[in-house]
Order: sequence, then structure tokens, then C-alpha cells
Amino acid sequence: MTEQEFQNSLKDKGIILDQQQMNMFQKYYEILIEWNQKMNLTAITAKEDVYLKHFYDSLTIAFSFDFNNQIIIDVGAGAGFPSIPLKIVYPQLNITIVDSLNKRITFLNHLFKELGLKDCQAIAARAEEYAKDHREQADIVMARAVARLNVLDELCLPLVKKDGYFLSLKGRKAREELVEAKKGITILGGKIEKNVEFTLADEEDQRSNIIIHKIKPTPAKYPRQFAKIKKQPL
Repeated sequence: MTEQEFQNSLKDKGIILDQQQMNMFQKYYEILIEWNQKMNLTAITAKEDVYLKHFYDSLTIAFSFDFNNQIIIDVGAGAGFPSIPLKIVYPQLNITIVDSLNKRITFLNHLFKELGLKDCQAIAARAEEYAKDHREQADIVMARAVARLNVLDELCLPLVKKDGYFLSLKGRKAREELVEAKKGITILGGKIEKNVEFTLADEEDQRSNIIIHKIKPTPAKYPRQFAKIKKQPL
């Protein structure tokens, strides 16, 4: 996907990017590639692939969910996906990225500064530890390609306030993962609202954007320690 195809494809979905925003995506790409030479941020480095499989893919959630001025926690965002592309498009968002690797946090703080992004912070922490002091504070918690949904639900839903949303950006196994996670999502106070399935470049590039509504508070005993979550998903 070229830069022009990126801009035109988003325009077709009702998302209009001005030149400043296009420049920010260009700069994001340059910084990503520069830093990727000294730390492992992404295996995808060709420009057209980054625009399609990172930038555009991150923004597909906005085709079926309304973003405005919400408080968002992005769990395990790595190089900033999906929250930073969303922040570029919707600058009024308040973004907190929680990632366990300090080197990624260093990269993200540099990225925020270079792109001039306000109301962004990157925290070095495990999601289950971060939840101890930040329970049910976010309007939206997001995760992309972090873990299976029956593990991810317990890491993310406790951070979502009642009537907020957990948005999970998934690949080809999303239906299978939804079946596995259905019970746990209910226990944690969530309700599956929709699963939007689509393909990126071809039929092999299957994607699913799962929207889960937080309809009641999460019981206080969750999240458990990660080892227990992984060993015995809800």
C-alpha cells in the first residue's frame, strides 16, 4: 500500500487525512525503521507493508467504532500499534501504552516527542500489575497481537470502566478464540458486541476486530498473576 493508496483507502471509509497527518505517518515510518536497526520492533519493514499491515490495519477498528476524546490504554503495543496511528488521526485521544519491555518504552517516548504528540504516556509494566492501581479507569482498552483472547480478556477487562470497551484486534483464529474466551469475558463483566471480519491485501490476510462492551464491574479478585492466567484461563 503506497502512501497515496493509504490516504485514498481511508478517505473511502470517511477518514480524511490532511498533509500534516500524512507527514506524521511518514516520520513515524522513518523513526520505526531507524530504531528497528538497534532493537527488534517489527519484522515488517518494507514501506508499503508498514503502511498496510501496521498503519492501515491499526485504523480499521475506527471503521466500526467511534473515537473522540476517550481515555485509552493500549496493552502490549510494542512499536505503538494500534494506538499511535489512532492518535495521529484522532489527536484528542488520551493514550497510555503499557508494555513490559523498557526498551520499547524508550522508543515510544522518543516517538511521542518527535511526532509532537500530547496526552501520551508509555509505562513499563505488566498489565496485571498495572491493574492494581488503575482498575476501571479507561474508557477503552485495546490490544493487538498480544496473546490469545482467553488470556487477554483477564489482562484488559479489569482496566475498563463500566460502560467502556475492550477492543481486540485479531487474526485468522478470532472465531476459535471467541469461543474459548466467552465464559471468561462474561465473568469479567464483558459482553461481546460484535466481531468484524475482513481481509487486508488478500484472502490469506484475515483479520477480526472484536468489540466487547463492559456491562458490569470486574470482580475484585481479577486479574490474577500472569502465570495463573496463562495456566488456567477462565
